[in-house]
Amino acid sequence: MSALPSCPKCNSAYTYEDGSLYVCPECAHEWSTVAAAAPGEEKREVRDAYGNLLQDGDSVTVIKDLKVKGSSTVVKVGTKVRSIRLVDGDHDIDCKIDGIGAMGLKSEFVKKA
Repeated sequence: MSALPSCPKCNSAYTYEDGSLYVCPECAHEWSTVAAAAPGEEKREVRDAYGNLLQDGDSVTVIKDLKVKGSSTVVKVGTKVRSIRLVDGDHDIDCKIDGIGAMGLKSEFVKKA
């Protein structure tokens, strides 16, 4: 039996190590070997374009025109987004924007309001 931990997403026992990540071949979930070694100790910090620390519930302002993928709409500079939620992945922020709806934003394109 392998000493590797099972997948936290689907509980598969077939995980494997790829560099500094564990990978699940069944659901394609990847997680850090450091986080698996010390659960609860590692807290990811998300910072805005100016280096300010962001937290759940903060309000941010968009600093660049952002095209919405799959649509012709644009999120304009200066759009204020309230009650953000920090998530793991390519886009750090989940939010709802008035007139557009739910979407994910990258923290490098916002500043803390």
